[in-house]
Amino acid sequence: MKRILVTGATGQIGTDLVDKLMEVYGDDNILSCSRRARPDNWAGTHYESLDVTDGKRFYELAKDFKADTILHLAAVLSAVGEDNPQLLWDINVNGLYNSLEIARELDTALFVPSSIGAFGPSTPKMDTPQVTLQRPTTAYGVSKVAGELLCDYYFKRFGVDTRGVRFPGLISYKALPGGGTTDYAVHIYYDALEKGSYTSFIGKGTYMDMMYMPDAVDCILDLMEADPDKLIDRNAFNVSGMSFEPEEIKASIQKYIPDFTMDYDVDPVRQAIADSWPDRMDISAAKEQWGFDPKYDLDAMTKDMLEKLAKK
Repeated sequence: MKRILVTGATGQIGTDLVDKLMEVYGDDNILSCSRRARPDNWAGTHYESLDVTDGKRFYELAKDFKADTILHLAAVLSAVGEDNPQLLWDINVNGLYNSLEIARELDTALFVPSSIGAFGPSTPKMDTPQVTLQRPTTAYGVSKVAGELLCDYYFKRFGVDTRGVRFPGLISYKALPGGGTTDYAVHIYYDALEKGSYTSFIGKGTYMDMMYMPDAVDCILDLMEADPDKLIDRNAFNVSGMSFEPEEIKASIQKYIPDFTMDYDVDPVRQAIADSWPDRMDISAAKEQWGFDPKYDLDAMTKDMLEKLAKK
């Protein structure tokens, strides 16, 4: 990667990712794009407002910037998508199609994140294989499976250098999430510091894969810099840093805030989505093919989150 265009740059992943990209590749080589107007506190030099469904503007920005890599993060997430599946499809699939066509025409590499949401209730829940039955039951999951297949097609049919991972729930102190089912694992840290308590919308005993954002950012860079000849499952690598249920994250927080308490008010929509996902994915393919190596477990993440949020 030398000249990198990032869509969805102001989202949960993009906020952390752009900081890292500027550190590694230099500010002048990063073009950050989002539907939002440029935030007042945005650090990067190059920023453009972009609706990824506008293929013409998307193409012109990539061409004018001389991008050799597109990191396509723009998407509507799972819980929000159930409220407006038409909008989700337009952004998640039509926006992705535009990025694929631009990558084909400009000969750029393309990173597209998939998700644990690409799995469904018939998927094996423990040690979920890299290649397995998916059959998601949400609009978000369907869009992610479509994205995985489209990226596979563009690689095989046109030789586009497409790469991607199936992200689990992502936890970050820099930006709040945007309406996903795993959001409780971010909000709980904010409320622990501000209120000393938290009401979980995900039920006790519900395990989901998670990852701390520094590991997620590193895995994007590592995958995009990996030897393409070693990538077999190039568009949908299972990745995860840990798997836990609400009581375990509560116990982790109590090691640092002993009086922290948690109760439950389960959201049936998000609970049903969570129940349809794996408890723990098999991440061996990512480790073997490009050296995926997450650094944070639950307690290490909790310590860092609470320290960083307290300063923030």
